[in-house]
Amino acid sequence: MSFSRLLIIFGLSLVALGLLWPVINKIGLGRLPGDIVIERDNFRVYIPLATSLLVSVMLSLILWLANR
Repeated sequence: MSFSRLLIIFGLSLVALGLLWPVINKIGLGRLPGDIVIERDNFRVYIPLATSLLVSVMLSLILWLANR
């Protein structure tokens, strides 16, 4: 697979993710138990550990199926 094709696929994936973001928020992705949120008076820190693991597993499965 050429590098330009990989960049095009990556870009289209980001566009699709951006378009699907309202749907993703409605199903709760991004607020899973295991995501760390620290809120203080002036700031908020959000560390999406569980969401990152879930997305990583899903992408790995999709890429594995695509390469078969």
